Amino acid sequence: MSDEEIDTPVSEVMTTPVQTVAAETTVAEAARTLAAAGIGSLIVGEDRIEGIVTESDVVESVADARDPAETTVAELMTDPVVTIGPDETVRVAGERMGHNGVKKLPVAEEGRAVGIITTTDLALYLPRYQVGMTAQPEPDMSKGEFE
Repeated sequence: MSDEEIDTPVSEVMTTPVQTVAAETTVAEAARTLAAAGIGSLIVGEDRIEGIVTESDVVESVADARDPAETTVAELMTDPVVTIGPDETVRVAGERMGHNGVKKLPVAEEGRAVGIITTTDLALYLPRYQVGMTAQPEPDMSKGEFE
């Protein structure tokens, strides 16, 4: 991996536009949005970042027997949210994710989400760390053994 790759601004790697929802959005509505868009998180707060809600948060709420039609994303969201600016580097994004134990960083300007960068984005951008995925496991891996 070259210094040029890790010193690239986040704005060149982030996903945009970012999906946002209002705090009063129900978990059921959020789940539909996540599924329809094929994404793993939603930023809560349409004008200013109030929190972030992930697929895992939605699954956990269902496991806790919370009613998705009555529970709001505000009740599940992580707050405060670890963010990054669009001019920060990919290196800083990776360090921030690692130090804070997060997989998704909203990219913020003046408190508003302008994009998002994820560990998947970093893995795809940094070729040395790319992992090729196959549709079928290798024949000798049928039992999950790695020898």
